[in-house]
Amino acid sequence: MVPFLFFTFFLSLSSSHPAPPLQSQTLVLNRLPSPPQSLSWSDADEESQPLTSSPGGGDPGSADSIFSVQLHHVDALSSNTTTPQQLFNSRLLRDASRVKSIEFVSAAAVGRGAAGAGFSSSVISGLAQGSGEYFTRLGVGTPPRYVYMVLDTGSDIVWLQCAPCKKCYSQADPVFDPRKSSSYAGIPCDAPICRRLDSPGCNSRKKTCLYQVSYGDGSFTTGDFSTETLTFRRTRVARVGVGCGHDNEGLFVGAAGLLGLGRGKLSFPSQTGRRFNRKFSYCLVDRSASAKPSSMVFGDKAVSRTARFTPLISNPRLDTFYYVELLGISVGGTRVPGITASLFKLDPTGSGGVIIDSGTSVTRLTRPAYVSLRDAFRVGAGNLKRAADFSLFDTCFDLSGKTEVKVPTVVLHFRGADVSLPASNYLIPVDTSGTFCFAFAGTMSGLSIIGNIQQQGFRVVYDLGGSRIGFAPRGCA
Repeated sequence: MVPFLFFTFFLSLSSSHPAPPLQSQTLVLNRLPSPPQSLSWSDADEESQPLTSSPGGGDPGSADSIFSVQLHHVDALSSNTTTPQQLFNSRLLRDASRVKSIEFVSAAAVGRGAAGAGFSSSVISGLAQGSGEYFTRLGVGTPPRYVYMVLDTGSDIVWLQCAPCKKCYSQADPVFDPRKSSSYAGIPCDAPICRRLDSPGCNSRKKTCLYQVSYGDGSFTTGDFSTETLTFRRTRVARVGVGCGHDNEGLFVGAAGLLGLGRGKLSFPSQTGRRFNRKFSYCLVDRSASAKPSSMVFGDKAVSRTARFTPLISNPRLDTFYYVELLGISVGGTRVPGITASLFKLDPTGSGGVIIDSGTSVTRLTRPAYVSLRDAFRVGAGNLKRAADFSLFDTCFDLSGKTEVKVPTVVLHFRGADVSLPASNYLIPVDTSGTFCFAFAGTMSGLSIIGNIQQQGFRVVYDLGGSRIGFAPRGCA
């Protein structure tokens, strides 16, 4: 009798403390982004007299300099006849290629560390320009010649195609000719900046520095490592170390080159750090909801007052990527039990960890974490009509005929910063007939990647001096 009474008492206690109600938010259903209209840049505006000038590269300069640039999605370089479905499918193909490259770079770095000094491999420096998602227009040389450049937090080197070409791919603007620039200068082979290259070469005749960058997808660029002036709207930055590529082969498209924004020694933020106080930020617009361009800011004004910060951590084997600590994820207001910090730990060999990446679209989580997240979301979204899997997405819904739906909230818990995602950052349109999919995917790699779909609408602040990354909601205003 006593056990029975105890059991009855226990049940009454349990029923008096029901599970907390599911937290939800409204998703307004937007369509796949259409091909962008023609780009709005005017070179006449760009070529107006710069307001500020800086020594840039190796000199202190002033620490209070700022500038901002517009960012446009790579889809803007596509044909006007491309359909929204074709653009989205191409984006997923680029995404798969980029993730494969990131995993290749990470594995190669771990391999170099494990094999020690005797290990030999090709130089791997970040990711192929063809896999970058956002680009801007900037001036190269004096007088400035304006070209499109991909901006990429997953790469370190700044480079562009240069005449004369041994082999150059097709780009939107004429190939830059350094012979027509008064500010172009070769770098001596014994200069410190030349020695910062992973694999420096030397032109024995001119005694000037050569560079070569190989990428995980087999693409490469090689040529003269030089200094040159870059002009961003009305801000001129002098003596930036730039690869002037005369042989550029592989999966490169449209843009003239790449502005590396990684953590390595030769990235643009590292070279110009003292000038811009080692701070930059971007806000990526949700292109299914807004036609206005995304933006990037360099300098103290890059830091939003509403940003919540998480510390950057260092990978001893690889200095390119921005690693952070992800402690857990909540769905519908409740922490997902199967997602713990141990699943995202960066170990002493350089394996694992979580990176923030501007060029990956869909967030990848280690497989155990993804399965737990997916299952929790399916339970919370049980009222929505399921649809067939689509590409890499295994949790999709048929929302045809609706204009909005309620979905469970999703919060990423970084160390020191809880980032509550807008619904459009995790349930996205994948076709033109009303199919929406959960925009996360699993990976068998130990490396997790926070992609740009999840970053949309936030001002993502890179404060390298403070060794931290911040997230400011509604940061694109």
